[in-house]
Amino acid sequence: MAKLRKTLGRIDEPNVVALMRLIETQSVQTLAGWACEYAKQRYLPLLQKSQMDSSIQEQALAAVEDYLRGQLSLAKIKPQLKAASQAAAAIKDQPMEQAAARAIAVACAVAQTPTNALGFLFYGAAAAAYDQLGLAQKQDSYDQAATQELAKALQSLQECAVEHEENPVKIDWNC
Repeated sequence: MAKLRKTLGRIDEPNVVALMRLIETQSVQTLAGWACEYAKQRYLPLLQKSQMDSSIQEQALAAVEDYLRGQLSLAKIKPQLKAASQAAAAIKDQPMEQAAARAIAVACAVAQTPTNALGFLFYGAAAAAYDQLGLAQKQDSYDQAATQELAKALQSLQECAVEHEENPVKIDWNC
């Protein structure tokens, strides 16, 4: 079996390009809320299904939700963001679980780094593909599953996007 990639998806895929253009029109608040909700709905269940301890990721999601409601400052949630990232990095030899945990950690970090609104989806695409197909498929199969996951993410963002957002993020994609 070839080594599985930590992320799936290509920056030049039509769904990714559309996500980038839509992300550029939204505020940090909108993006952070969407990213956390999407990760909570799509990737947290994958982590929980594996019976891996997901409490650190759950705490990070809850902290960001509190931040978005104005109950915590960005400085107060940074420890949870760091803990979620470290917990994801500590997962070894479990590609789906690691990708799901990373997707959640990066989604939570959208609150401080808006470009993560795209980044978390590449981890999430890997998690979804590995969950759906197992760990012994050809790369083409994983790429197709990732494309489907990215299409779902685009649809989700389109559904919650704010038309004529007053304070859209300023992003230099560096890609």
